[in-house]
Amino acid sequence: MEPTSQTKTMIQTIIVTDNERGLLFKKGSYERLLRPGTYRFAAWSGYTVEKQELTEPFDPAGRELNLFLRDSELLSELHVVEVADGEYALHYEDGRFAKLLTPGVYAFWNVLKKHSFTAADTRSPEASAELVRPILNRLTGYIQVVEVASHETGLLFYDNVLQRELRPGRYFFWRGAVSVAVRTADLRQQQLDMTGQEIMTEDKVSLRLNFVCQYRIANPLRALEIKGFEDQVYILLQLILREYVGTMKLDDLLRMKQEIGAYVLGRLNERSEAYGVKFVSAGLKDIILPGDVRDILNTVLLAEKKAQANLITRREETASTRSLLNTAKLMDENGTLYRLKELEFLEKICEKIGTISLTGGGSLLEGLNSLLSANGAGGANGAKN
Repeated sequence: MEPTSQTKTMIQTIIVTDNERGLLFKKGSYERLLRPGTYRFAAWSGYTVEKQELTEPFDPAGRELNLFLRDSELLSELHVVEVADGEYALHYEDGRFAKLLTPGVYAFWNVLKKHSFTAADTRSPEASAELVRPILNRLTGYIQVVEVASHETGLLFYDNVLQRELRPGRYFFWRGAVSVAVRTADLRQQQLDMTGQEIMTEDKVSLRLNFVCQYRIANPLRALEIKGFEDQVYILLQLILREYVGTMKLDDLLRMKQEIGAYVLGRLNERSEAYGVKFVSAGLKDIILPGDVRDILNTVLLAEKKAQANLITRREETASTRSLLNTAKLMDENGTLYRLKELEFLEKICEKIGTISLTGGGSLLEGLNSLLSANGAGGANGAKN
């Protein structure tokens, strides 16, 4: 007999499909699990059914999860995981990462998918790179990434307590109850420039120095413990320079300026252990004098150079005169040498004369020869007399 419309309204029909499960409640209290099938209940029976998708986590809205875990039949189709305080759990479905679970109790249907979990204790914050690197973009807000460059070293602190030194690389830490901090130190050679430093010498001359030093961090922890590390190294260099320059006169300083670098480097390395560094080199770049002192020194320098030039000129004139005297003595004692000297001067004269005209007979060569012969005889007679 076909049910009448009035009968239909008195019977509630519930269909649970293959990808669903039903939770049967009677007057608000959980009764049992409903597997796939068709169920009919009388309207006055007080039964209600809440459907759960097998692809979604088990989540009875507004009800405590533990109320359902007493049902062994329901429990056989659930995978229950409890995440303790101070922990995270990485949830995988069929071997693929699904989500990160924070502290709490969770249940997942194990009918259609296989669920697995990896626990992470945030009280030991460092995370395995192999574990989190493939899913790093999905852990935003839960992972702190720290990179130590190839020229750096890192110091790892948990709650401001030093743990260990980190070599160059990429590190991952869970965000949680433990505060994680990494302080890095640059191990490359670094340079400290001191420009325009005003210092007064012993003889009250105020000058400015440009100085430079190179250093390398040898003890990163010691260097990082010093507040304003570079400022303090700068002050140390400044004090050493003042100590050295303040005990020297200007002339001595200018004469011994190459020794300043060696002195300062030695004094710096006496304090290097306290600063955790190794000073490699130091040197003076420039000494900048006041305008009036510079003018005075330029005047003195010019006078010295003029005196040196006059001395050289006199020395050359004396040498030239002595050479001429020696030549004259040789020519006076040797007629042939005198003759050769005449021919040398004649050659120089001929180089500068365009044309030569001779009167009388004979060729040009005979005329020159007779001229030189006559002069030679006169010179020889003169030398003889």
